[in-house]
Amino acid sequence: MFRTGDHRYVRAISETAHWAAVYRAHESNRRDALFRDPFARLLVSDYRTDSLPCGNRNTWSLAVRTFLIDKFVRSEIHRGADMVINLAAGLDTRPYRMALPASLRWIEVDFPQVLRYKNKVLGNRRPNCALDRIPLDLAEVADRSDLFRFLGRQARNALVITEGLLIYWNPRTVASLARDLSNFRNLNRWVLDLASPPILRAFQRDVGEQLGQAGPPPRFGPKNGPRFFVQHGWQPVVVRSVIKTADRFNRLPARLRGIARTPEFKGREGRQPWSAVCLLAQH
Repeated sequence: MFRTGDHRYVRAISETAHWAAVYRAHESNRRDALFRDPFARLLVSDYRTDSLPCGNRNTWSLAVRTFLIDKFVRSEIHRGADMVINLAAGLDTRPYRMALPASLRWIEVDFPQVLRYKNKVLGNRRPNCALDRIPLDLAEVADRSDLFRFLGRQARNALVITEGLLIYWNPRTVASLARDLSNFRNLNRWVLDLASPPILRAFQRDVGEQLGQAGPPPRFGPKNGPRFFVQHGWQPVVVRSVIKTADRFNRLPARLRGIARTPEFKGREGRQPWSAVCLLAQH
């Protein structure tokens, strides 16, 4: 487990948040963009993907991940979600760029340094819903449990988002977060992204050395995919393949098109290049 308050870890998370914003800005420039994020450009001074460790190689997967999470957010709000809790929110701009009910409460949780930067850049912009930012180190178990208890008393049906976070945690830390969330019944839906071990290893090769200088390398890619969470209080409800979705929207690199035509692996994700955005519900 990473060290609480480790400035190297904060730096690593800040870098990955920057990368995600660059990819969103890049996607927004396309004529056939899956989404439009004009605010991403405000948050990054240089949004050329050739400045990133993976260059253009990850543009398609980050764009599809964002697109799928957007869809889950809309469907859960339609279903009755009255609060969205974005853990490790980074430079996400959904409260500004998405059409959201004014009555929706959106909570962003991240390190103080990250939230101060967002407040500085976006402070004069008006979000489309009620937005609060809460500085917190999610590794502090007691503090995050207090936060979940506080938010659980205020929400009836809360959706939790952990976009791009879990891959940097070890399985024990991910399991701890899952169990903590499951203790609060009103925090009852969870959207997260997952990768299988082959995808994790490829990501480690691409960015591991650079992140290793700043903090922990990518570490979480469960062999059993979303079923990892079943023993920790959560049941997969919807699983959307990033590769298959990318293929449907003509984003997939040619080298992966054969994989997109194969059936889903149903419990054998650990043997194949596989990634997905998943919606979980408490048991």
